[in-house]
Amino acid sequence: MNVRECAYKILTESERSEKYISIALDAFISSHSVTGEDRALLCALVYGVTERRISLDYIISAFSGRKVSSLDKEVLTLLRLGMYQILYLDKIPDSAAANETVKLASRYASRSKNFINALLRRLCREKNDLPYPTDTLERLSVTHSVPKELCLHFKKDYPERYEEIISLVNCRPRLTLTVNTLKTTREKLASEIGDECEFCRNSEKGLRLTSNFPVSQLQPLIDGRCFVQDEASQIAVSALDAREGDTVVDVCSCPGGKAFFAAISMNDRGKIYCFDLHESKLSLIENQGKKLGLNILDVSCHDSSSPRADLIGKADKVICDLPCSGLGVIAKKPEIRYKSLSDLSELDNIQRAILDASSKYVKVGGTLLYSTCTLRKAENEERVLAFVKENPDFEISPFSVGEISAENGFITLFPSENGTDGFFIAKLKRIGQKS
Repeated sequence: MNVRECAYKILTESERSEKYISIALDAFISSHSVTGEDRALLCALVYGVTERRISLDYIISAFSGRKVSSLDKEVLTLLRLGMYQILYLDKIPDSAAANETVKLASRYASRSKNFINALLRRLCREKNDLPYPTDTLERLSVTHSVPKELCLHFKKDYPERYEEIISLVNCRPRLTLTVNTLKTTREKLASEIGDECEFCRNSEKGLRLTSNFPVSQLQPLIDGRCFVQDEASQIAVSALDAREGDTVVDVCSCPGGKAFFAAISMNDRGKIYCFDLHESKLSLIENQGKKLGLNILDVSCHDSSSPRADLIGKADKVICDLPCSGLGVIAKKPEIRYKSLSDLSELDNIQRAILDASSKYVKVGGTLLYSTCTLRKAENEERVLAFVKENPDFEISPFSVGEISAENGFITLFPSENGTDGFFIAKLKRIGQKS
């Protein structure tokens, strides 16, 4: 297998179809049974080129004197692929990266082979003296491959830590697991996995893998003794404090992790209604729920922008994990950075509608958990504060989980500080009408 050629094909197809890289890559690996070192290199190339597109295009433009938009797609993809190896993969000799890319060019862009060769050879000579911008925001944008619009956003919302946020968008975090305590204990599972894992700091059910462990071969995942879930999501559902006998509604459930965590916390006693807008995704929840041995999940297709009439006022707990701009998980989904922030009005409207509908399920004395995986205050604290102002029968409720303390009832988790996804959690209590 020529791994570089596979990477070229995946990148080309993904750009053409606008699929998430993770989906295209997983499908290719599964259908071609890519394993071991080939798999590791393929993932590094595909994710890396996607992450570093702005950095690579800046250098291509600087070296060629041409706008990248003027280059054929095949030429641009080959240049990105070759340059990424030269700049970011230390274990691959520069000459090998250039030579292998030129070989691919002979097959896929033969007319531009000499042009590609010239730019790659120049990069080999000059890679330690690249002409990066001097302006702070432009330099951050180019060196970390983050659109300037997004850099400006982070500076506006988080002026004290925006450089730190931007600097970590290309640091893919280690996978974390939620232990299914209905089948085992965290201690037993950690002992079985061995040195490749450690206890999560703030989730009593969490294990973090400490190396590039071959997750697909992890037997506890196969037999349902654990499932993949970031510690931020584990912290969020821990704050919900779901208990035996509760009625829970999870309004945007797929792929189901928060519902699974809640069901395990409830010792599989009670009821959890899992909704998703797309019927095709429901099997993800159903199949994983069966693997985990959960019997209290009621999975159905429902548009959560309007409440289901038979559940109004019936829920002890509601999980309202909204579709969002995803700015807290760029490290896992690199394409998110390239989406424009200029038109999020439709998303904002959807969020307001889902939050309003979700609140109708909560009985007096019940709890609504609001969460997103974004770092955008308009979708986080501003959304929650506006909701409480418009709904005086709800109040923000303080909570703590492990070392996490949210005295004002909401908190933003940051990768650098908490070792999690960028994530927002708010806990709301329905108190009834104030007199």
